[in-house]
Amino acid sequence: MTFSRMALSGPMKRRILLSLCFLCVLLLCLFNGWQRSFNGPPPVNPISTCRSNCSSNKTTVTILLWHRPFNTPLSLEGDVCWDLYHIPRCRLVDQRSFLSSADVVVFHNRELMSGHQKLPVDSPRPQGQRWAWMSLEAPVHNGDLRRFAHMFNMTMSYRRDADIPIPYGELLPKEADGQLTEDVPLNKTTLVCWVVSNYNRYQKRSKVYKELKATVDVKVYGRWTKKPLPSEDLLPTISRCYFYLAFENSLSKDYITEKLWKNAYLGRAVPVVLGPQLSDYQAVAPPNSFIHVDQFPSVRELGKYLQSLAEDKKHYSDYFNWKLKWSVKLHTDWRERLCKICPQYNRLPEQKVYSDLQAWVNADSA
Repeated sequence: MTFSRMALSGPMKRRILLSLCFLCVLLLCLFNGWQRSFNGPPPVNPISTCRSNCSSNKTTVTILLWHRPFNTPLSLEGDVCWDLYHIPRCRLVDQRSFLSSADVVVFHNRELMSGHQKLPVDSPRPQGQRWAWMSLEAPVHNGDLRRFAHMFNMTMSYRRDADIPIPYGELLPKEADGQLTEDVPLNKTTLVCWVVSNYNRYQKRSKVYKELKATVDVKVYGRWTKKPLPSEDLLPTISRCYFYLAFENSLSKDYITEKLWKNAYLGRAVPVVLGPQLSDYQAVAPPNSFIHVDQFPSVRELGKYLQSLAEDKKHYSDYFNWKLKWSVKLHTDWRERLCKICPQYNRLPEQKVYSDLQAWVNADSA
């Protein structure tokens, strides 16, 4: 009798069925093991199991803004970073329910100092989450930062050595060289002008101004002289001046504000600058586009140079040659500043902690 016709008993049938089931389970396990070997390990939660190379695997970075700076209205609907600034895989949120899952939490210093926001130190910080300290103020206006020792992993500041530099303005190269036409206005009627609202006679800028006006005529606008300029009149007024006093209220490393980028450069007047040292200006501004107070042995010599330069039309126009190759971009949107985190996120040291934020902020400040 052949095997195909052999009668099978009940127990033998059960043993054969169990063997077949075991064989199927074994084949399924082997198949799943092969599939994992090709596809890699299953995804894991980057917050709960983050190790030394966690951030390098990040695709979309979630940025939580803990408090809106100065209560500025900001729309974070949709893919803001991509839609406005073509920065991919960057998510901005301001709902504090994201505290447990955000990759970066950004705290604006002004609200920390005023007490309008507090660090969420009572909640456990997810492993791998970074806290960013953000400020565009000069050191003298940032308050006592010693209480924030060992709290922050990142800095966002106008400083060039910040983890995320967020300057007040910058130069962008033009696609092609242009021609200087209206960029050098011919309607100059005032030698030197200055716009100032908060005047402090003890500041260096006030002392330089007093010495300068003893040599040349300086026309002053702003709340201090009860000659405020409406925003629409600011740049047209400055454009009628040969020189604009882009004097900062603090002499601090890299502290170069809209006084240079907007008032002088966009106002089409040659800036006379007072702020950080000359090398800081040279690092961000085109050569022969500004005049630094420190380049002269005295303020009197500075005044004499301004007078002679205004009379030399060719030499004066050379201070605008930078406009052939460069244009000014002002940074005014807080969302753009936050979006800048994402392209840098995976490049920043993951274990960095500012043990003395006060010392870093006050470095090289006068």
